[in-house]
Amino acid sequence: MKGWSAALVDQIGIGVIILDMGLRIQYWNPFISHCTGKPLEKVHLQLLTHIFPEADTPIFSQMVAQARDHGQHVYTHWRDNPYLIQLPHKPLRDSGELMLQNTLLFPFHGAEGEQCLALLVYEITELAHSNELLDAALTALSAKKIEQERLITKLEKANAQLLQSEKLAAIGQLAAGVAHEINNPIGYVFSNLKTLATYVNDLLRISDAVDDAESLNELRQLKSSVDYDYIRGDVEALIAESEDGIDRVKKIITALKDFSHMEEEGFRLADLQRGLDTTLKVVNNELKYKADIIKDFQQLPEIECIPSQINQVLMNLLVNAAHAIEQFGRITLRSGHEDDWVWFEVEDNGVGIPPHLLNRVYEPFFTTKPIGKGTGLGLSLSYNIVQKHQGRIDVSSELGQGTRFRVWLPIRQPAAISPSGALS
Repeated sequence: MKGWSAALVDQIGIGVIILDMGLRIQYWNPFISHCTGKPLEKVHLQLLTHIFPEADTPIFSQMVAQARDHGQHVYTHWRDNPYLIQLPHKPLRDSGELMLQNTLLFPFHGAEGEQCLALLVYEITELAHSNELLDAALTALSAKKIEQERLITKLEKANAQLLQSEKLAAIGQLAAGVAHEINNPIGYVFSNLKTLATYVNDLLRISDAVDDAESLNELRQLKSSVDYDYIRGDVEALIAESEDGIDRVKKIITALKDFSHMEEEGFRLADLQRGLDTTLKVVNNELKYKADIIKDFQQLPEIECIPSQINQVLMNLLVNAAHAIEQFGRITLRSGHEDDWVWFEVEDNGVGIPPHLLNRVYEPFFTTKPIGKGTGLGLSLSYNIVQKHQGRIDVSSELGQGTRFRVWLPIRQPAAISPSGALS
């Protein structure tokens, strides 16, 4: 933008966001910077839906299609709920006031002839307060908003309880597998101890015979009769094998402890890579008979999150992937990061999801699994957890080829979140 047009756009009390046709931010004016607390240089060329995850909705996709593909001007009214973009700071009213927001999305040609999209965001709260009828309606809406917030608080508590119930149910489903994982090494450690007890008795016989033996030849004969050379070699092997077994049990128990963390309530910096490895260990028995596990990890920075809840999301995705494979297949777990975001994804080569059901996978109690095999809550709760973390989940699937879920999470939470652990 140049000249007087730039001066005008920079000073008006309307948010102006310029996007390329891929929805990457090319420019926004000081109004948006003030409302979001983010300068333009921090967001330049980033996807709008990365900066405003709440805009990643079917409604916005439809608006973009109308503007980009059909050249239409698309308008949203303040009565439309939720708003397309939630501005954290409200410069014209106190934060307790109900903000009325309109938006306009339209295509235009830039200075060099390139096609662009303009998104205008403007608040009409002041206008509403200048009109008695509108002001009365606004007062009523504010009261409704307070009531709605109370209901949302109750819903958040119920959601948190539902999340914990689903976690316990999932752990219960995995209990048999974890017991099998622990029982294996415990079984051969117990067997080794019985063998070692026999060996110790033989060695004690030799030790006791030292005081009573009349000659070295008699001791040599005793050593030969108990096969001392074999015992000596086997004892070392049995001890090493038992140590390995106990170490395996210790790792499983540590993984369960890391996975659960029932006492966690708030966001903290955590090693996402450790969480991925931990969850893989916990669900190993559920996966190893259904698929080869392929790991393709990048080095990740620590992220601000509730680790046990992110572990829950990954566990749900891994178990779903295993259930989607009819015989024996492949599950690929990848991770990476872009700018201020990290991501991990679970991809299987299972049966896939029909296209007409893809938009329903996050609905509570909706499941494509056979009766009795799933609660229909795993993906719904996972979606709520990711939203609470200000992230998003992308899904792509092809029948007969498989499904891929990718979870995007911000490295740092963009706004303060209540440490109650309740889902938003």
